[in-house]
Amino acid sequence: MALKNESFIPFARPDITDAEIDAVARAMRSGWVTTGPETKAFEQEFAAYLGGGLHAIAVNSATAGLHLALEAIGIGPGDEVIAPTLTFTATVEVARYLGADAKLVDVDPVTLNIDPAAIEAAITPRTKAILPVHYGGLACDMTAIFDIARRHGLQVIEDAAHALPTTTNGALVGQLASAAAVFSFYANKTMTTGEGGMVVTRDEALAARMRVMRLHGISRDAFDRFSSRTPAWYYEIVAPGFKYNMTDMAGALGRVQLARLPGFVQRRQQLAARYRAELQGLPLVLPADAPAGDAHAWHLFVLRLSDAATVTRDEVIQALSDAGIGTSVHYVPLHRQPYWRDRYGLTPEQFPVAEAAYQRMFSIPLFTAMSDDEQSRVIAALRACVR
Repeated sequence: MALKNESFIPFARPDITDAEIDAVARAMRSGWVTTGPETKAFEQEFAAYLGGGLHAIAVNSATAGLHLALEAIGIGPGDEVIAPTLTFTATVEVARYLGADAKLVDVDPVTLNIDPAAIEAAITPRTKAILPVHYGGLACDMTAIFDIARRHGLQVIEDAAHALPTTTNGALVGQLASAAAVFSFYANKTMTTGEGGMVVTRDEALAARMRVMRLHGISRDAFDRFSSRTPAWYYEIVAPGFKYNMTDMAGALGRVQLARLPGFVQRRQQLAARYRAELQGLPLVLPADAPAGDAHAWHLFVLRLSDAATVTRDEVIQALSDAGIGTSVHYVPLHRQPYWRDRYGLTPEQFPVAEAAYQRMFSIPLFTAMSDDEQSRVIAALRACVR
């Protein structure tokens, strides 16, 4: 029997305070609202947060960042990139922007991250890059992925949309040996700029290319041109670029959110630990935790019904909705999406792990503004309907 509640608990809710509102208002009052000093400072502070030696390029979405990264490493018509089927379409749609093809592969049954063995089996002479997705905030097996990349001469671009801050073998995602890592600041992420993202790389040439392509292929920074005290109107178009720059209002919001990130992380860890403790004993497969010594970002808390469950995934989602609780499913695998299915002739049988997970998975609320009472309601509703 569903638990009735008058107040709705959304799947996600941004954690915005007066500090963020004041920062955005200051940016608006400054007279500089597009890419300018706030965005530059945000880039510098984000790179410093991850550690030394990184270039950070702020963009208007993680999708834009992935597109810039693939373009910068030279992905083009006829090339293939390997990515997991259990991801959002943005991971691979950017390859199609460039005329390349996506080779979708299955995931690991425990972590739901891309399966390194599946990567190895999918490599062809056309393969140029691997796009691992740190699913839910848990790092992929990057040791295995980098080994495969080295042996086959492939580039690695990390889809780190869920992975701030995630560590693997003691190192933060963003500090690894990939060509670039791309973070998301969408509204439900660990920190937000509303819409927005950040590309990080150690490669100065890649960073320079992405900065040029971020804003129409212009040869010099627009902020420098417009803020110069001497005539500096001249510029050159050196490539057919994109319009992917971040606004200063978003940068101002991001700076405050970045300063609050340690608290955000701690709260997400507390919420995840409580879920893991109090949902034990139910016919559920709980999400994998990070190995000892490493950190899970806990962007998502994805549950799967176990073989012992006597209800379906859709019945659970409906019961939680009736109890005033929002949920989601991450994700409808790409092999089920009409475009990818039809373009590549994909079938569920080609992806047995992702397909089985999809049939039983659902994501429950986990966000830093979530109260203990709200979490108690979610736990009680699950106990009432999952059996």
